[in-house]
Amino acid sequence: MKIKFDIADFVKTETVQSVTGQLAEREKSRRKTMQISQKSLAEKSGVSYASVRRFEGTGEISLNSLLKIAGVLGCLEDFTALFKPLPVKSLKDFNV
Repeated sequence: MKIKFDIADFVKTETVQSVTGQLAEREKSRRKTMQISQKSLAEKSGVSYASVRRFEGTGEISLNSLLKIAGVLGCLEDFTALFKPLPVKSLKDFNV
């Protein structure tokens, strides 16, 4: 049995593993606060129950399924903040 280590376990830094784990925990917390079971979330979102369980356990999920879950939990708009254009700091930043 291999033991997986993440550098974020030892040093304060963001990694794919730490971000996915935190995201899954926040989703689970929000779901519970809204008093929605995993099965109900699966039904309402159109995402399989197995996928909801896997996401909450491992952080693994397709982007499409994550967006469907976010829609049910009322936080789809949170994704609009991702990959926004960088602010222009000088005229050199303009691509002509």
